[in-house]
Amino acid sequence: MRNLRKRENPDIQRSLFGEILDWMLAPLLFVWPISIAFTHYFANSVASFPYDQSLREYVAAISRQVSFVDGQPQLALPSLAQLFLRSDEIDNVYFHMLDQDGQLIAGDPELPVPKMAGTLLKNEHNEVFFRDDEYHGQSLRIAYISLFEAGPDGRGVLIEVGETTEKRSQLANKIIASVILPQFVIIPLAVILVWFGLSQGLRPLTRLRDRIEARREADLSPIALRRIPEELRPLTEAFNSMLARMQQNVAAQRRFIADAAHQMRTPLTGLKTQAQLAMRETDPAELRHALRQILNGADRASHLVDQLLALARAEASEHSQQTLVALDLDHLLREVVENWVVQALEKYIDLGYEPAGSVLILGNAFLLREMINNLLDNALRYTPSGGRVTARVVAQGDFALLEIEDSGPGISDAESQRVFDRFYRVDGSDGEGSGLGLAIVREIAEVHQAAASLRPNNRDTETDEPSGCVARIVFPVFSPQRSQALAQDPVQTGFA
Repeated sequence: MRNLRKRENPDIQRSLFGEILDWMLAPLLFVWPISIAFTHYFANSVASFPYDQSLREYVAAISRQVSFVDGQPQLALPSLAQLFLRSDEIDNVYFHMLDQDGQLIAGDPELPVPKMAGTLLKNEHNEVFFRDDEYHGQSLRIAYISLFEAGPDGRGVLIEVGETTEKRSQLANKIIASVILPQFVIIPLAVILVWFGLSQGLRPLTRLRDRIEARREADLSPIALRRIPEELRPLTEAFNSMLARMQQNVAAQRRFIADAAHQMRTPLTGLKTQAQLAMRETDPAELRHALRQILNGADRASHLVDQLLALARAEASEHSQQTLVALDLDHLLREVVENWVVQALEKYIDLGYEPAGSVLILGNAFLLREMINNLLDNALRYTPSGGRVTARVVAQGDFALLEIEDSGPGISDAESQRVFDRFYRVDGSDGEGSGLGLAIVREIAEVHQAAASLRPNNRDTETDEPSGCVARIVFPVFSPQRSQALAQDPVQTGFA
């Protein structure tokens, strides 16, 4: 049933308790049959040893009664001795003496004659050996010894004593039973003890789970490491690190919502005020002026909403691991610049584009267009009439530089780091903006594992004040090997 559930839903992970229990009991169940086989083997060996010794003594005793008279072997075994030899109440004992041709000289004809009697006679003299045979379905254990008449041409005889193996089997079964039967009690007891030990050993994990489940939904404080087992500390520390990141994200979202609400309140309040003034006006000229102000306020509110949505999309793309494809950054820049030519002409700004040829990067075309639009919008807003804005892509080794250069009022080194914060606007600037354009640029750059920066372009020779800015985004150039490395370990570029 458990395997059936796993096949129905392979994503369901079994409990840790069951997994450990299986890995502990599986070797035990695997070793148990091997233990039984070894016990059976050694029990038979132990049971055979004393009875083999007895057969050895029987063969040695009979061999001492053999003599050679005129080259003929003679066995002088009294009837009383034969009776003693056969006095076993459980097993049958047989003996015989054979010549070199395997012919019976004396003894019991029931004892099987070995097929290679001559070969057995070649064994070392006066040394007892053993072999196994069978007679009428009964197993026999046979001890044998070879004797030779003195002299170079002396004849040899083979003496064998065989015994059925009933006593051996009974003793082996008793040994096996004495070993195996306690295991039927010990193994279930071991399983119970293992189950109990695992239950106790996993109690800290259960306590940790209960502590996490008992927390309030809004509680993102770290879990105290007190009474946490050493094996669970890395997991708990990783969980605390995730909680800290979540806490930072939640705090950032709350600040963003508060700032967005504040920024939205300003144009909406202005719209309401202008609408109230328009309702009181009776002069058509003043009424048209009030309506024009309402239209401008609506444009600013619409622009702010569009940028808030763009920022939300950029953040969502970063957290959803947006799929990036190879595209030509220079071609994309040219397409976007063409869309801003009319607006630049309306403000009498020279909008230029410097081609660089094909420069491939991994990117998302929709997000990159949004980023370039914000850079150009920012440059055109802060560049006075008669100024210039230049867009270019520069290839530098393993990196591609997207630059938007303007001739606006410039920026100080201190403010160049803060302009990427949300809703931040340079003091004293005449341009109208929401303060979200460069924040969107930074978010989209992070999605593409790129680095965004804004630097002063040059300084006025007379006042030494910054004149113009250069917005720069540094992308890693596309290549199959580099793309695979970036997917495993994102590269932090050295450009700023």
